Amino acid sequence: MNKLALITGASAGIGFELARQLAERGHDIAGVGVGRRIHELPDKLPHVQVLPIQADLATEEGVAHVWSEVEALGRQIDVVALNAGKSLGGAFLDTDLAEEEQMIALNITSQVRLAKRVVRKLAEQRHGRILITTSMSALTPTPYESIYGPTRAFMFSFAEGLRQEMREYGVTVTALLPGATATDFHQTAGMGNTVFGSNDWKNDPALVARRGLDALFAGRDHVIGGDAKTRRAAVVNKLLPEQVKARRFAKDSKPS
Repeated sequence: MNKLALITGASAGIGFELARQLAERGHDIAGVGVGRRIHELPDKLPHVQVLPIQADLATEEGVAHVWSEVEALGRQIDVVALNAGKSLGGAFLDTDLAEEEQMIALNITSQVRLAKRVVRKLAEQRHGRILITTSMSALTPTPYESIYGPTRAFMFSFAEGLRQEMREYGVTVTALLPGATATDFHQTAGMGNTVFGSNDWKNDPALVARRGLDALFAGRDHVIGGDAKTRRAAVVNKLLPEQVKARRFAKDSKPS
């Protein structure tokens, strides 16, 4: 029997690439998505067993549904990729509070709720790998995405702390920090009228996913998801003052 991998946000983008590449590595897939597109996943990954789970992870009920479906399989879990997330562009002065609260629920609250179940399962197994998708935005202030960046910083810090806690159980935790990636992420965030609106200059999601999985199976604590230019930008972000990084980010994120 193949090993089992659970991936959230598996319908498209980085999440789909994580599912596809894990399937290529011989894992059966439990893939989670909020829309009906997740039900296309078995046809896209025909050589492994695929359980599509449609759920709104921003709700407590959605997380509970996902976990009940996974538990019903009665199998050990080798890999969990907590990848679901969204952004919202625009000045905080103008953005909708309800949309921001929903983003926090998805990007943080749902991750913690699902992670609580995951770590208890993997600790009991005394084996497993957790990949947490955060973002390069965790390393800089993010004006005009003023709530998104802090949600990713939270998850990066959470991943680093959880990694230390889980060592004694034989469970590794790796944070994946993608740079800008050629998906529909920024269009969905309403950022089509910014530099981020174009996918022409961004990283291939297949590359981002591969770097994440290579780091995961190597047991690394974190990895920058992207090409050499992206990795150099991450180094620069660690050195620049916060106000300088904020100005640089705003040049790309401010609506035109």
